Amino acid sequence: MTSVRGPPKRTPQRHGRGAPRECGGRVSRACSARARYRRGVVTVHSGDLEQRRGVEVWRERFEATPARSGELCSTISGVPVEPLSTPDTVVVDYERDLGYPGRFPFTRGVYPSMYRGRLWTMRQFAGFGTAAETNERFRYLLAHGQTGLSTAFDMPTLMGLDSDHPRSLGEVGREGVAVDSLDDMRRLFAGIPLGEVSTSMTINAPAAMLLAFYLCVGEEQGVPRERLRGTIQTDILKEYIAQKEYIFPPEPSMRLVTDMVEFCAAEMPLWHPISISGYHIREAGSTAAQELAFTLQDGFTYVEWALERGLDVDSFAPRLSFFFNAHIDFFEEIAKYRAARRIWATVLRDRYGAKDERSLLMRFHTQTAGVSLTWQQPLVNVARTAIEALAAVLGGTQSLHTNSYDEALALPTEDAVRLALRTQQVIAHETGVVDAIDPLGGSYHVEALTNELERQAYAYFDRIERLGGMVEAIKQNFPQREIAEASFRYQSEVEARQRLVVGVNAHTVDDEAPIPILKIDPALESEQIERVRALRARRDAAAAEAALAELRRAAAGTGNLMPPIVAAAKADVTMGEMCDALRETWGTWRETPVF
Repeated sequence: MTSVRGPPKRTPQRHGRGAPRECGGRVSRACSARARYRRGVVTVHSGDLEQRRGVEVWRERFEATPARSGELCSTISGVPVEPLSTPDTVVVDYERDLGYPGRFPFTRGVYPSMYRGRLWTMRQFAGFGTAAETNERFRYLLAHGQTGLSTAFDMPTLMGLDSDHPRSLGEVGREGVAVDSLDDMRRLFAGIPLGEVSTSMTINAPAAMLLAFYLCVGEEQGVPRERLRGTIQTDILKEYIAQKEYIFPPEPSMRLVTDMVEFCAAEMPLWHPISISGYHIREAGSTAAQELAFTLQDGFTYVEWALERGLDVDSFAPRLSFFFNAHIDFFEEIAKYRAARRIWATVLRDRYGAKDERSLLMRFHTQTAGVSLTWQQPLVNVARTAIEALAAVLGGTQSLHTNSYDEALALPTEDAVRLALRTQQVIAHETGVVDAIDPLGGSYHVEALTNELERQAYAYFDRIERLGGMVEAIKQNFPQREIAEASFRYQSEVEARQRLVVGVNAHTVDDEAPIPILKIDPALESEQIERVRALRARRDAAAAEAALAELRRAAAGTGNLMPPIVAAAKADVTMGEMCDALRETWGTWRETPVF
């Protein structure tokens, strides 16, 4: 396996711009200033002696000032924070490290105009109860200014189980919408023109079945599959790493993912077949660098499997997208997104030979950190979410979900969802942050963090490749163990009050008033169970069984599984039945727990 090339070496230099040019055998400040001007940067520096003296005076005064006691002076991930970053401590070569928006290495953004041309997509996650209830929430969000749909599925759906399966009892519609069949997908998007919206679906192990249902509904609406726009998560590797909603062993799961990439490249050119997700890796307790490294390594693994299939990298890479967490450590998160763009563009170009510039663009969705929300003083979550959303915007996200303040207690109420959406709208229309592209670019502090996260990510790439790649690393529990250790460290710091969390271990109150929460009607579960049983009773049983037999035969072979899955969807085979057919052929996966 070819190793991933590391970041460029950065030797500390005066002015942080690399070695100044020499004229007549000595350093000429005028020459280096002219070079900076040609690069579009004009900086006025005082003499070296005065600058050095200023730093020394500041350092003396800083060290003479008593420091805050108790709290750590590091990022939430444990990266030490310099009290003052200066040109003497941070090395930045503008052309190499930053460049311009829409140009390699895309550190400053994937599009030349960024939000000056178009705002990010405001895509609030929604899903609960039955398809009809979620359809009402979709319509509510669209009416209040949302610009894209995002679908959350319940636990049985995520695990490839129909609502009437014994293991589904008590979970149907509880933390997302129950979708068992093509009929449910019709209800979910009833009255919503799929040719006019983009839709995101957060599902992984049964992603192929849900995509098949969706494209069938689109075609029934008169929207051909090549015009459907949206994203389906399909990121099975992060399931083994963090979320644990897997079904099959890693190798057949990766085959199914690659089938979807191949199918979408040929049949659904506007659709993103994978949303490579760091979100759940971070929710499991990872550091920012681990989220960055493991997510990108997952992405490289998907690329390699598609290349082994015989696909040209430029035929599918432009439709790969990413999904990141926006945690509470403001500057670290901004730096994470900037480092991610730079790494992805560099590796796709230099390692995988991508020639189409679109293949180098890391476009990503962001969701504010659910793990940062507290059930104590839940209204404080409004402030947390606003800060996290602002970091995502300043980091250059392409779409954004803002969590509702009540989500540490239950699925969000309509009022809480509306306030979460309004948070994005205030950032977009009132703060002025959308008027300047990458306004924090060139900040010594942000550039130092960007470089450090990039360095840590490449170090993880090397360790993973020495283990034999990401699939083997997962089997050896390497990323799982790294995340567990990071999570334990952070929790220990909170319990020791080295990190303060408002309402949890600082500024607490004893008499909190309860807030209204959303309650799911238990009757919805029995209604959904009856619905799926009625579907089985009225469908053409022979056609359904023939479609399942064909799916089993295809799974035992090597052909692309998407055509038989689409055929089974049209024959009213349920999602659970299709997953059962693959379970019979491939078996299931059980990992060794990490403690």
